[in-house]
Amino acid sequence: MKSPFKDRMGRELSFGEAIPKIGFRFRSYWTEFWTACLWFLGHIPSHSFRKTLLRIAGVKIGRKSFIHLGCRVYEPTNIAIGEGTIIGDHATLDGRDRLTIGDHVDIASEVMIFNASRDIHTEDFKLKLAPVAIGNHVFIGPRAIILPGVTVGDGAIIAAGAVVTKDVPSKTLVGGVPARKIKDRGVEKLNYRLGRARLFQ
Repeated sequence: MKSPFKDRMGRELSFGEAIPKIGFRFRSYWTEFWTACLWFLGHIPSHSFRKTLLRIAGVKIGRKSFIHLGCRVYEPTNIAIGEGTIIGDHATLDGRDRLTIGDHVDIASEVMIFNASRDIHTEDFKLKLAPVAIGNHVFIGPRAIILPGVTVGDGAIIAAGAVVTKDVPSKTLVGGVPARKIKDRGVEKLNYRLGRARLFQ
């Protein structure tokens, strides 16, 4: 008798193989529902409201950190943001693996940070996960993209539109596609604090 269960590749699954996949599918539906709620409610122009909502969803957010309008968050329980960090509007924070963002980090508008991608070298195009870590006093320019498995060192600068595919050393300016070192950042000590977040945004 043929099994009524099949995977996405059309292969038959036994009942024992299908049950965990069914459970995972329903967990995915719940996560997608939460993502949609956070996305929709994340357009309400109140920093306090958004931070409260994200904390309820499981994001760890430090004191005096702000997230601007339209931030898209996946798997919020895996995301930790330090103190005094400002995240620009319409940024993407991927928590499908661990995402840590340090203190006094300036993330500009429409930055995308991903820690999940597809393995193009496998027949089933399976999902690969890898954590992303952003150090303290980092600046990430508008529309930059940080890909899975990347660690960005303290005080690093990522230029606008850069696609970061590998680790960025501390106090290094990188840019381009893929991002490459441009020069070192000429600063000895990094002890500054960012300015205020934009009101009603």
